[in-house]
Amino acid sequence: MLVTGPRVWWGAVVVLAALVVVALGVLYGGAGGPGAVDARVGAAVDGAGSVWRDVALATDFLGEPGGAAVLVVAAAVGALVVRWPRAAVFVVAGPGLSVVATKLLKPVVGRTIHDGHLSYPSGHTAFLTAFALAVALVVTGRLRLGGAAGPALVLATATAAGAAMGWAQVALGAHYPTDAVGGWCTALAVTPATAWMVDRAADRRAGRMSDAPQPERR
Repeated sequence: MLVTGPRVWWGAVVVLAALVVVALGVLYGGAGGPGAVDARVGAAVDGAGSVWRDVALATDFLGEPGGAAVLVVAAAVGALVVRWPRAAVFVVAGPGLSVVATKLLKPVVGRTIHDGHLSYPSGHTAFLTAFALAVALVVTGRLRLGGAAGPALVLATATAAGAAMGWAQVALGAHYPTDAVGGWCTALAVTPATAWMVDRAADRRAGRMSDAPQPERR
């Protein structure tokens, strides 16, 4: 199984994250500027030196098509090397569906930044959060970390990745801070649900294969 820990716990994470995405979308729908929280956080992040800007650009690249492809392909190949095909499917599908969700939400919410570019939720933040979440789920599942340790490690990893990319997007002026929060929560809502779907599809396929008649041995 890809999802470690109690299903009810992860279900609560999915529901709460989805509610935050909706709430922020309603609050900032159609807005063309930062809110009060955005302004305060943006002022704190603004003015980073050249070194930190280089770090932000490097982090941003991980959410660009080229950087994202390298991460996803490497993770998928690694999963195939250890002979876990469902994990290989998941590390592609989880981040992919999270980014698709942000693409669908942006025109619905209609929040803009810099000459009318749609900004909510942040696709870069959603991607890196979903990727880190997917990899962490695969690793904790492979290590069979049970109890609270597995889910805590997974959530901490996803939060660190989302915070890093969110900071980069705000530092580069590409997104408002609440866009990054929306992207983070989009990944938290979509990725566990994707893991359940992959698990269910893989289990059904395994069941059909076990039920298939076996050739007679002579």
